[in-house]
Amino acid sequence: MTGLLSGKAAIVTGGGGGIGRGVVERFHAEGARVVLVEADEARARETQAAVGEGCVAVVDDVRAPGVAERVVAAALDAFGRVDVLVNNVGHHGGARKAFHEQTDDEWDDLYRVNLAHVFTFTRAVLPGMIERGDGGSIVNVSTIEAFRAIPTRAVYSAFKSAITGFTRSVAVEYAGRGIRVNAIAPDVTETLQVPYSRWVGPAERHMIPAWVPLGRFGTPDDVAGVALFLASDLSRFVTGTTVHVDGGTYASSGWFPTEEGGWTNRPRRP
Repeated sequence: MTGLLSGKAAIVTGGGGGIGRGVVERFHAEGARVVLVEADEARARETQAAVGEGCVAVVDDVRAPGVAERVVAAALDAFGRVDVLVNNVGHHGGARKAFHEQTDDEWDDLYRVNLAHVFTFTRAVLPGMIERGDGGSIVNVSTIEAFRAIPTRAVYSAFKSAITGFTRSVAVEYAGRGIRVNAIAPDVTETLQVPYSRWVGPAERHMIPAWVPLGRFGTPDDVAGVALFLASDLSRFVTGTTVHVDGGTYASSGWFPTEEGGWTNRPRRP
């Protein structure tokens, strides 16, 4: 590794597994000290132990009141500063339901897990970045579904789309202070939520190039590499943009109805 984040301190939400853990590991390997936020205590402790010195785990839920302030306080106590924030947590919700069958409580939960914490964590890190006066980088993890349709997940898509507008506006507002704000929009990436290796059996693996132009599913490290770029000085003239990390699916694909009455973005008869 090249030490692209040497001397930096970062916060990564949802850092105990999937993309979040990939980001924690990559940042640490590049010299950063990292605070990971994870609601699952076992995952948090296991990741902290695996990463080692310079990694602090905060077991908390990003939806909880005051969590952003608690995490920033923990980072300042451990490392004295926060240079990078990665707002990684997100979830598409429970079982698929038609839009008109969804409840206010379900929408509220989607808001809190996909958008509200992006606001609160960003607000919590900005004062310290401004006071230090040497800039900072905020990276928001969105999804391809912020840019294309996802039937039965319209509210999830709406909240993820909001991240795009929020990213652009905050980027412009704080650019004069040297603080950069960007987003990442992944797709077809193996995570705890979307375990493609389990969903796609041997009989269907020959179809992967029809679904993903680059011919394979993504890994957390693929996304972590882009997060590293956006967090480091390699992207010092990049702000207010979204990088698609999807193997080409945004450029090439859409959603298709199935004979069973559902929807798929992995058509078996393209």
